[in-house]
Amino acid sequence: MDTSRAFRPYSRAMSTLESASPGSASIGAARPAGGSPVSVSLVALPETTPTSLYGLFEILSAVGSVWSELTGQQVQPVRPIRPQIVATTRDPFTCAVGVPVAPHRAFADVDRTDVVVVTDLAIPIDQDPRGRWPEAAGFLRDREAQGATICSVCTGAVLLAEAGLLDGHEATSHWSTTGLFGDFYPGVRLRPERVLSPAGTAHQVVTCGGMASWEDLALYLIARYAGEAEAVRIAKVFLLGDRSEGQLPFAAMARQRRHEDAEIARCQAWLAANYDAPQPVARMVELSGLTERTFNRRFRAATGYAPVEYLQALRVEEAKQLFESTDATVAAVAHRVGYEDVAFFRRLFKRRTGVAPSGYRQRYRRVFG
Repeated sequence: MDTSRAFRPYSRAMSTLESASPGSASIGAARPAGGSPVSVSLVALPETTPTSLYGLFEILSAVGSVWSELTGQQVQPVRPIRPQIVATTRDPFTCAVGVPVAPHRAFADVDRTDVVVVTDLAIPIDQDPRGRWPEAAGFLRDREAQGATICSVCTGAVLLAEAGLLDGHEATSHWSTTGLFGDFYPGVRLRPERVLSPAGTAHQVVTCGGMASWEDLALYLIARYAGEAEAVRIAKVFLLGDRSEGQLPFAAMARQRRHEDAEIARCQAWLAANYDAPQPVARMVELSGLTERTFNRRFRAATGYAPVEYLQALRVEEAKQLFESTDATVAAVAHRVGYEDVAFFRRLFKRRTGVAPSGYRQRYRRVFG
């Protein structure tokens, strides 16, 4: 897989987390299993564009729940994230491009929050923005003083600069704002080539590049507060990352059908623990007490898969987990999931995921081993 492709939110977010300095409040360690929800305040203004505002709201709300809902897999609990839209008042208003916004809370009603995000703002890049958002700028300063992580997407960085939170720091924004920052916020060390730019003690300020970089920010925040494994799962569910190879690299085995066939259910349970055993389909037939023809018919009716297809799906899912979480070679992974013929395993893996094993690992390899 070509790692130079520009649209790689997951890889960029993980690289940014990995670059955290040892003294920066242990960014990688801020990943407890479960725990109190992470509160995220999404700042909405009349200039706010709706894509990143509502996109962040939906994706962050899905943390800790959507993967199990879609796949039926039970994973280690993670800290849920609870986003809310905040504004000057709770009165509904229309934001940029005519989309309605109904804030959950007013700035004055937010006592504490873990994260604040200012999303993209539709503002002219050749006009002086200073003094434009006094209430919002004060809200950001107060929350930063209380220890909240302050983030921006695209031109939202202008509001962070207006609040004085970027003075002396490296930051990024849309490439078109270079002149605006130079003219009105010269104390900001703008790095328009970056997609994600954490700054400050414990990376308390995080800015992002163009509007689509809200996806990078979403994965960064999920990895930082709910764990990298959850960021991988969210990337797969919402197809965040390089989509040039289609949907298969993101796909997982869907939630198993509910059925009343006790013999087939018993065989499924056996296979879940013995998928790497020799000739597992033949052993399931034996375990069921059915003829091979009857077993195959009932298995497909109950699960939607032919037995061999079901076995291959289980094995590939396990292989994907190994590629994401270990440095095992392709041959070692093939053997661990039950394939002695490594060449066959490579072909099967690519057919089911759309990418070769090496490409899959490069896409989803966990940086925190």
